[in-house]
Amino acid sequence: MKLSQIVEALLFASKEPVDSKKIAKIIRKVFKREDEENELCSVKQPEIDETIEKLNKGYERKKSPYLIQERSTGWRIYTRIEYASFIRELFPDQKPTRLSAPALETLAIVAYRQPITKAAIEAVRGVNVDGVLQSLIERGLVSISGRSDLPGKPFLYETSSNFLEHFGIKNVEDLPNSAELRSVELPQPESEKESAEQLALAEVTKNTPEETVQDESENDNKNPESAE
Repeated sequence: MKLSQIVEALLFASKEPVDSKKIAKIIRKVFKREDEENELCSVKQPEIDETIEKLNKGYERKKSPYLIQERSTGWRIYTRIEYASFIRELFPDQKPTRLSAPALETLAIVAYRQPITKAAIEAVRGVNVDGVLQSLIERGLVSISGRSDLPGKPFLYETSSNFLEHFGIKNVEDLPNSAELRSVELPQPESEKESAEQLALAEVTKNTPEETVQDESENDNKNPESAE
């Protein structure tokens, strides 16, 4: 058996994306178990990546309807977009669910500014997002990543691996104009503004040498204008 055939079989059989490291581990395990003197007993991840690249070139050359793409959790065989209308007819009951405009807006804010609090999302959108955010969580597009250090310890929200799969990208850096949009200054909720200012002031005070603080205090006491 050729390495390309084994890799293709594994990707075809798997219901979920598989990363190169796992593919290599499976192949080594099988050949070692069967005690075969084969070079694939020591196959590594880079060889799997190279094999997948060759498979894709072969698909392209043969004008195959398939291609292998990498997502956040690994590789998977997909059908090319040109065949989408035919495949939809094969599954007429499976209608794609569309996101509403408010849901898309909220999802975009989370995607470009994650991790982010609900209050920060609402400051940008100008409306309550409780229902929309819950809907995105139920669809598996957004998840809770932890809690903020802000007062009240509000939840932080981020996109999920399902979000990457849904939009066909490997990571959030693949989003259009990612770096540019992340640098744009957005409205902040007043509560978070005040907390950020307090944290900055506390940090400055902590990093100021004690002697400097004492010297300034003594100078203030000696200054006649200060006394008046």
